Amino acid sequence: MTNKQLQKLVECISEEYFKIPFLHEATFNNRLRTTGGRYLLRSHNIEINPKQLIYFGKDALVGIIKHELCHYHLHLQGKGYQHRDNDFKDLMMKLGAPRFCETIPGTKNSTTSNHRYQCTVCGLEYNRKRKIDIRRYVCGKCKSKLKKI
Repeated sequence: MTNKQLQKLVECISEEYFKIPFLHEATFNNRLRTTGGRYLLRSHNIEINPKQLIYFGKDALVGIIKHELCHYHLHLQGKGYQHRDNDFKDLMMKLGAPRFCETIPGTKNSTTSNHRYQCTVCGLEYNRKRKIDIRRYVCGKCKSKLKKI
């Protein structure tokens, strides 16, 4: 699918589900990794992750477009367009748009920890994404030294 075809699809979805025209630009952005798409507040453009189309098909792409159009139309109407706003939640529920997209295979899982530490006295384990200085930090439970495991 090209950017021109994506633009046409977004315009059609906007007319069909929102009954309001999409007047800005929709493009694919290959640099997106952990998100299916994003709505840009300043330019009002929408960027879509092309890997979502490749891995999950057109149905997933339509869901992502609906989600981003919810942000778009609510923002332009001056209503709550953020994920935490009730206007956004209600519109998403009404349209059946997904809150999150599926994880693309091979992307780095953000819940993994790279560094593990253990207290030398009580044995409590700490999992951290970032390395810590064990000469400076101590166990939060018993204030003893830590060791890297």
